[in-house]
Amino acid sequence: AVKMATNQDVHVRVCSQEIVRYDLEIKALIQDIRDCVGPMSALTELNGRVKEKFHQLRLKIQDLEQIAKEQDKESEKLALLKEMESHKKQMLSNQTVWRKANLACKIAIDNSEKDELLLGGDSVRQRKTTKANLAESASAITESLMSVSKMMAHQVQESEETIQTLASSSRTILEANEEFKSMSGTIQLGRKLITKYNRRELTDKLLIFLALALFLSTVLYILKKRLLPSF
Repeated sequence: AVKMATNQDVHVRVCSQEIVRYDLEIKALIQDIRDCVGPMSALTELNGRVKEKFHQLRLKIQDLEQIAKEQDKESEKLALLKEMESHKKQMLSNQTVWRKANLACKIAIDNSEKDELLLGGDSVRQRKTTKANLAESASAITESLMSVSKMMAHQVQESEETIQTLASSSRTILEANEEFKSMSGTIQLGRKLITKYNRRELTDKLLIFLALALFLSTVLYILKKRLLPSF
């Protein structure tokens, strides 16, 4: 029973929402009829759409009435019937407004056609030209906006590519910096080895010099003893 009641509530909400939607669509079409300047075929097309919307609206109001009759609680039944009557009154009001707007539009189109016949159609052509110019201007604005949008998209893409390039360059610089640090360590080690080698070479030279001096002293001493024994 609870599930059935929930389904009925959902059906009621959906039905009410569709009634409101059709009502708004009819009002919008009536406003289009008020703004219509011809030709008569355009008015006929709008009236056809209005008739179709009224037909759909009428069916939804009938659905709401049927749902109301199926309610178990008298209070809910009366509430839905009251809502249904309100929608009916609104529909009848829309029909009255539609007939008036339709009649006014027909009169305006007839007068416009008469003016065109009497005045050679200059004023009507001027209005049509103005509308055509407005349409061209709107089209040009739309194209300009599309062009700007494409340009912005292209700039965004270039910015992304630039950011990627900078990121890649940054990684390259960091890698080079690490290599330079490694090379610096190697150079310092080589410098230490060279310094150590130079010191050792100097020590070796001093040792050779001392050994040579000792050798010469020994030779001189031996020669002195042999050649000059009396001394």
